[in-house]
Amino acid sequence: MRGKGFVVVLVLAAIIGVIASLAAWGFLELIFYIQRWVFTDIPSDLGYSHGTPLWWYVPVLAIAGIAAALAIVRLPGNGGHVPAHGLNPSPTQPIELPGMLLAGIASIGLGLVVGPEAPLIALGGGLGFLIIRSLRPDAPPQLGTLLASSGTFAAVSFLFGSPIIAAVILIEAAGLGGKRMPLVLIPGLLAAGIGSLVSIGLGSVTGLSTANISLSVLQLPAFARPDLVDFLWTVPLAVAIALATFAIFSLARAVERVATPRAFALLPVAGMVVAGLAIAFSQTTDHGVDQVLFSGQNALGPLVANPGAWSVSALILVIVFKGLAYGISLGTFRGGPTFPAMFLGAAGGLLAAQLPGFETTPAVAVGLAAAVVAVLRLPLSAVVLATLLTANSGVGSEPLIIVGVVAAYLTVQALPAMEAPPEPSS
Repeated sequence: MRGKGFVVVLVLAAIIGVIASLAAWGFLELIFYIQRWVFTDIPSDLGYSHGTPLWWYVPVLAIAGIAAALAIVRLPGNGGHVPAHGLNPSPTQPIELPGMLLAGIASIGLGLVVGPEAPLIALGGGLGFLIIRSLRPDAPPQLGTLLASSGTFAAVSFLFGSPIIAAVILIEAAGLGGKRMPLVLIPGLLAAGIGSLVSIGLGSVTGLSTANISLSVLQLPAFARPDLVDFLWTVPLAVAIALATFAIFSLARAVERVATPRAFALLPVAGMVVAGLAIAFSQTTDHGVDQVLFSGQNALGPLVANPGAWSVSALILVIVFKGLAYGISLGTFRGGPTFPAMFLGAAGGLLAAQLPGFETTPAVAVGLAAAVVAVLRLPLSAVVLATLLTANSGVGSEPLIIVGVVAAYLTVQALPAMEAPPEPSS
């Protein structure tokens, strides 16, 4: 790290950070506009001026299944990591990028219940490999891996709007430690910081808002300090969320075992089932299909900002219907597992806030943190993410977040391990 060569590495990391951030922006903007075109503009152009008809979601999600199956079966890389296995921080090889992008765009852009973080990790890493190999074909593999990791730092930082969250998640997920950590951390943080700068600067340069494509701090009531009642409710809420997450991922693994050998036949069916769940939810509540479909990234803020719009029955139904749609999507399509879990954790927190003496802010904070740690098995990342997302409400929730993360983490660790089925060969 003291040699001149490391300075060159930092310069390359900065360049890769800019390119990966711009690519992340392009990917997220494309997803946003695809969703608007497919679910708003096209139905309106066809004469449905009073809103998208419910039947429209069924063929669209079936088409998503066909496109995702094409990427999974026909293109290198199997369309990316299966989200039912959690989050994979390993950089993607450039040859796998087309299949990953097609599967991610089809899954996320057309409304399946998966998030954008996994495709962005793959995109940033793949671009890092591609750039270093273009500049220096004889580069040692360790240098390629290091700079590919910088690309993932930048892309994930753009999504979360924070280099700190990106660094903590990727370092904890990769299990870095000891002497190796600073070597990866310094270039990665530089690329992540540049990713955040690119995110901030794009709004002023392009005139486009990044509010629709990146995560922002939640608007919750101020919460000064917890009391004994808050602590008493925190542990059972965290345990309940961990158990529910385990059930969702058990469903995902079961669906994956059935769907993987028959992708072209069953992925369109899975898409139509997810559409049916969203339609059923909209018909049994006064909320729209968008609360069940999509990653939940854009719906999370309005959910917690306006809890009075949700009755107890509606919260129970959205947890059930989105949970089922989430499990099916995890086992069949491609994307990240984090954002739908955050939405479901927040919904569980709002439901728990109906309990005597349990205020909305700590309930939502604990729900978010417990859901993240139950999905990712990364306790530090869960604490940091939940703390930063609820920062506007004060520091009162922090002790409860930590207790909730520990309770949820110990619960999922105590549950039977679910063996991942072998990945299909490319």
